[in-house]
Amino acid sequence: MNNTHDVSENEEQGWPLRWELLMRYRLIEIVALWEGRLTTKHLCNSFGIARQQASKDINAYLRDVAPDNLVYDSKLRGYKPASHFSPKVTSGLADEYLHALASTKDFAHTFSQLDLGFAHTEMLNTPVRQVNPDILRALVQAARDGNKIDMGYVSLTSPDEESRIIAPHTLVCTPLRWHVRAYCEKNRDYRDFVLSRFRSINHIEGSAQMTKAEDARWNTLVDIILVPDSRLSAYQQTIIADDYNMTQGKRVIPVRSALIPYAVQALNLDLTKIEARPEAQQIVVANLDEVRKHAF
Repeated sequence: MNNTHDVSENEEQGWPLRWELLMRYRLIEIVALWEGRLTTKHLCNSFGIARQQASKDINAYLRDVAPDNLVYDSKLRGYKPASHFSPKVTSGLADEYLHALASTKDFAHTFSQLDLGFAHTEMLNTPVRQVNPDILRALVQAARDGNKIDMGYVSLTSPDEESRIIAPHTLVCTPLRWHVRAYCEKNRDYRDFVLSRFRSINHIEGSAQMTKAEDARWNTLVDIILVPDSRLSAYQQTIIADDYNMTQGKRVIPVRSALIPYAVQALNLDLTKIEARPEAQQIVVANLDEVRKHAF
């Protein structure tokens, strides 16, 4: 299948590149390819548009983006991918469909009418940590403007709220929480601050001298090289290699040094011990000594 066309290529072909329309075209391809049936209802419920507009979007997709990519099936009462279907605004990878499912389930908690028809999907949601909107806005604006900001912060190692003067530069999402990467004047180093543990906004402290450019760990990329556990049989190792989309028996994941601890946690790896059962371990880090240097 063809790869997604880049923006410059789209511009050369004169495709409309308004964000909302591109998102509709992407949904058209994803639903048609993976569900095998696309209706105007998918667009109506997902984007809050009228049926007439949804029909217009499908026709525009077929006219301007991918002529003959879809065919109408009267039995399905919807469109299905043609035998020669070739994605134009998506990559045609299963990961896109799975992300669409996850996003739909996530947004459905807030937007009850959002329904792509994926009733056969269930998403396990972890508890959401409470983040004060005013504090989040203050951090985002400080990072955008390159300022230091004095914030009240609590930690498990301190009995009381502390004043922390920090220079935030990036919000980071991990599987379990959001935090902000910032230079901390108290520690005279870059630290990760959990968003839910900020308690107050004191005042702006002026321009930050220590920025993202000076954050050595943030700007250092480290490869995590994953391989199947060698204690598994050759057949089992082949299964694991396929699971993780390995090439020549390994998967290389570039990660910022500062984010190595979170990547290791997300991969459910323990760098300090080996599981007794290889079926439980499944994968190991081939460059363990190098990764350990950045994990703690």
